[in-house]
Amino acid sequence: MRRALTVIHALGLMLVVFSAAYIMPVATALIYDDNTLLLDFLLAMVWTASAGVLMWMLTRRHKGELSIRHGYLLVVTMWTAMPLFATIPLLLAIPGLSFTDAYFETMSGMTTTGATVLVGLDNLPPAINVWRHELQWLGGLGVIVLAVAVLPLLGIGGRQLFKAEMPGPMKESSLSPRIADTARNLWVVYVAITLACIGALKWAGMGWLDAVCHAFSAMGLGGFSTHDASVGYFNSHLIEFIIIVFMLFAVVNFATHFLAWRGKTLGIYWHDAEAKAAIGLILASCFGIAIFLWWNGIYPDFLTALRHASFNVVSIGASSGFASADYGQWPIFASLWMLFVGCIASSSGSTGGGIKMIRTLVLVKQAGREFLKLLHPAVVNPMKIGGHVVPNSIVFAVLGFIFLYFITIATLTFVLLISGMDFLTAFSAVVACVNNFGPGLGQVGPASNYQGLTDFQTWVCTFGMLVGRLEIFTVLILFTPHFWRR
Repeated sequence: MRRALTVIHALGLMLVVFSAAYIMPVATALIYDDNTLLLDFLLAMVWTASAGVLMWMLTRRHKGELSIRHGYLLVVTMWTAMPLFATIPLLLAIPGLSFTDAYFETMSGMTTTGATVLVGLDNLPPAINVWRHELQWLGGLGVIVLAVAVLPLLGIGGRQLFKAEMPGPMKESSLSPRIADTARNLWVVYVAITLACIGALKWAGMGWLDAVCHAFSAMGLGGFSTHDASVGYFNSHLIEFIIIVFMLFAVVNFATHFLAWRGKTLGIYWHDAEAKAAIGLILASCFGIAIFLWWNGIYPDFLTALRHASFNVVSIGASSGFASADYGQWPIFASLWMLFVGCIASSSGSTGGGIKMIRTLVLVKQAGREFLKLLHPAVVNPMKIGGHVVPNSIVFAVLGFIFLYFITIATLTFVLLISGMDFLTAFSAVVACVNNFGPGLGQVGPASNYQGLTDFQTWVCTFGMLVGRLEIFTVLILFTPHFWRR
């Protein structure tokens, strides 16, 4: 009970911090002279802040340092509570929107999945579009990381929380001795690159609203758009190229960006084995899919094939979810290869989802070690990635994660199949949600969305997004008896 009260105390403080996020849509409503939405967002801000203050006041005697169990419990609680409060303006502003669909939309935003149940995005009020995209931007690097820069000032340490939320197996590496400084450094890089993306998209011809929203989605690798046709609405080579560049920025560990900036050298990227593998796989897939589409006569010439292949492969491969063409109509090999790349290509510490490239490298290296051991049973062959020895504890953790990853995808796919969904839609929807890249194939392909799902199917996909964003262990550990024992 005491553990729960400590978590509620921290949760209350973080909800107060989260209520400040409503300032941006409030400002947007003022700019566009939308008094109705202004009141809706102000009301949502007051409700969120009031709930946080009430939780904090009722549990203020239970203020204390967060243990690792507190960290896992708080992360999961926070990632379920934030989308809950974020639904308030959507429910107030969009007639006929059910709570199930509203929660799916906000969970998709916070987990940077980009799957949507909304249609008529071109006609949505600007403040609502800004709110959807801001959720993706905040979720991109992790709103929890932002909170650990604030919590120490409020008397609550953040290291266990940071370890529970940060993606990837290499969680012990840090940029500075203090966790708050690390979080601030990552956010400085994130904000700086986002501002550069906004400026580039505005220069390329977007209006300010579209530029801000698509920059938020690109950096968060979320894939929300202000148009039903996504980036295909603009039909611009330049805009597509700019978004490709910034999606590739976002797929690399932000710690690497910070170290490159601090050291004033690009050599940092070359020495990052994970970044080289991720970018290399994505770019090679772009050229490979372009040749495949051109060879099969999908596009009349190679350059057109390269344009559409590059944007959509980078988007799905980076777990973003933008689309410039209906790749669901391409030969099935191309679509499934894109989904495969989206499962493994993102770097740890990036805003992408999926297994993460570092785990893929560990699996490949481990397979090589096993082959060598079969031939030379007595050989001592430590695993090295990028010149660094990988401890066996990390190897075992990666193997455990991969097992749970495939079991999760298989289980959720079977659940959707039981609900009556066809296999292609069920499998691709689960893969898209667990890996946080939004569009799948079939009923949930890039030319449609998740609106046609039943409430039960929508909740299954919502759970998949949460499990995927928090990298499976963080959520499933709460269902083990050991977690709740003293």
